[in-house]
Amino acid sequence: MNERNRCQRFVFLLGILTSAALTASSRADEAAANWPRFHGPHGTNMSAETGLLRQWPEGGPPQRWTAQGIGDGFATVSIADGRIYTAGNVDGQTAITALDLSGQRLWQVPNGGAWTGSQPGSRGTPTIERGRLYHESPLGDVVCLDAVSGGKIWGLNILQQFGGENISWALSESLLIDGDRLICCPGGPQTAVVALDKRTGETLWKSPGVGGDRAGYASPTLAVHQTLRMILTMTSRHVIGVHADTGELLWQFEHVTPWDENIFSPIFHDGQVFISTGHRVGSVMLKVIVEGQKASVQEVWRSRELDNHHGGVILRDGYLYGSRWSPGWACLAWQTGQTMYSERGVGKGSLTYADGMLYTLSEGGQMGLVPATPEQHTVVSRFPLPAGGTGPVWAHPVVCGGRLYLRHGDMLYAYDVRRRDP
Repeated sequence: MNERNRCQRFVFLLGILTSAALTASSRADEAAANWPRFHGPHGTNMSAETGLLRQWPEGGPPQRWTAQGIGDGFATVSIADGRIYTAGNVDGQTAITALDLSGQRLWQVPNGGAWTGSQPGSRGTPTIERGRLYHESPLGDVVCLDAVSGGKIWGLNILQQFGGENISWALSESLLIDGDRLICCPGGPQTAVVALDKRTGETLWKSPGVGGDRAGYASPTLAVHQTLRMILTMTSRHVIGVHADTGELLWQFEHVTPWDENIFSPIFHDGQVFISTGHRVGSVMLKVIVEGQKASVQEVWRSRELDNHHGGVILRDGYLYGSRWSPGWACLAWQTGQTMYSERGVGKGSLTYADGMLYTLSEGGQMGLVPATPEQHTVVSRFPLPAGGTGPVWAHPVVCGGRLYLRHGDMLYAYDVRRRDP
């Protein structure tokens, strides 16, 4: 074999080895992917992933697969232990589906009846913890399943058990785990928030009601300020803080909106709580004042420049990014509420964050990639979702394991967004 042939053979073998190494690395990244609940492991909707594309090819990043048969709905995905979970309407029931990382169905089990009223379909995203799955249906059916097999461990209906009444567009929260407690929000005259034993479903505590408020559409969050642990959420007409260990109602702040559409999961940072509502109601910042195991709140600022409907808001490096009711996107300064920009972008929608970029998804199915900077909103790449899904695109995007997951109705799409350096 001459020198030229030896060099060519070496380059060929090196290419094979490099490709194999990249494939093995990609598979390892996917297997280690962890997005175990709505808005990720810390509830911030910010992925820790790096090495992602800063710009997409024309037509979008490579699509790896499409999964169909998850049912109609707006629940996004949770990912843990090499499996993907979501929920949707299937044959008149709310169905929870588990897929493998190639989009193949592993199991599908019902969780009570389906929501078939206005905007039919699922809402809440499954929560995964230590091999168990927790989910609340739009009709209030809370279930605990074995995350591997889908076998039922326990279940109950929180509206029936705690005297609540369903809301206009159905219960929409994704459940929160706090230690041994599973936190959910039935609302109504008896209680606003309850803590269940995550192992058995037994009631550990329940908060008082809040003036008879029904539930909001928000998912509860956990906040810790000066050693005081609080569950934050929104009822139909208030944002509230509940003692995470006892259920005591610590504070309430009235926030009345058209049609009682309090959908936003409160953001807590540096002793302050941020909320936002669509329909031009706008945003409010509250300061939490703690005295021992008691707390109160004071209003800091208001802004109508960011009136987020249900697409979520991300806090990064002192700035808030989110979609406005009037189609577009806004950025506000956390401390002052100052508007940094207000741009159309891909139009009203939802978002997530990864590797310095905002992944913005419009209700009409346009996916955009935007640098997360307060100076301007520049869509550096965009592509449309494939045809086939029905209804508005309301499920929030997820970036996990080097993949971008997008849901439209009964369809789930997976795209490879990893950067492959030459």
